Amino acid sequence: MTRLAHTVRTSPGGGDPRIAALGRVGPRIAWTFVLLSALAIVGFSAAPYFTGSLRALAAQEIGLAPAYAETSVLVQGALYVHIVGGSVALIGGALQFWRGLRERMPRVHRWTGRVYLIAVGVGGVTGLVIAPSSPAGYVGFFGFGALAVLWLITGWRAYRAIRRRDIPSHQAWMIRNYALTYAAVTLRVWLPLLLLAPLLLGQPWEFDSAFANAYAAVPFLSWLPNLVFAEWLIRRRGLPSYRLPASG
Repeated sequence: MTRLAHTVRTSPGGGDPRIAALGRVGPRIAWTFVLLSALAIVGFSAAPYFTGSLRALAAQEIGLAPAYAETSVLVQGALYVHIVGGSVALIGGALQFWRGLRERMPRVHRWTGRVYLIAVGVGGVTGLVIAPSSPAGYVGFFGFGALAVLWLITGWRAYRAIRRRDIPSHQAWMIRNYALTYAAVTLRVWLPLLLLAPLLLGQPWEFDSAFANAYAAVPFLSWLPNLVFAEWLIRRRGLPSYRLPASG
């Protein structure tokens, strides 16, 4: 009885130390996956845009280059700035959720957070500029446009919360905001799955039509499930959840 009481008192959370250890390992694995996937997207999807002109990349059918190669200089410039801002936000945001950085180097955590929110602001504004030229047409304009607006709003709410020293609300808004940032990753997860969907359903498959159908879905599919998961995670952690005001 004495040994059991000692175990309960000394183990984190007052429970089995093995369960507590598993509780620490799970978030570390999830964070490592998020960081590595963010680095992979920046390396394989963003970096190629800086290896040549948009026209040269369009000839090789790399990424969005074919859709933006003939747009105005303003839109092309916004595309490049958006890629830089999104890349910085994708990696910087993952670092914001590193507990070791928050606890051992709080000053670095704060400066990383400032850089992250600036990158979100830059990426959000330029996202609005390039959304009308999306190859997904009106769906892309409204889907990616809504993503850019929500990206800016949640980033602003996270900034306002930390200025008020409201850390729980800041954490909740940062989770929502990075869920939107992570759309850069989930878009590239959904796209191949949707491309293969006709094959799995036993339907005729042709790349151009399959890609067009898939890309028509990702402007919303890339971020809506992310927000749902973020809200679930916020409630699970006991942080201030978003609730619609009661009518009447």
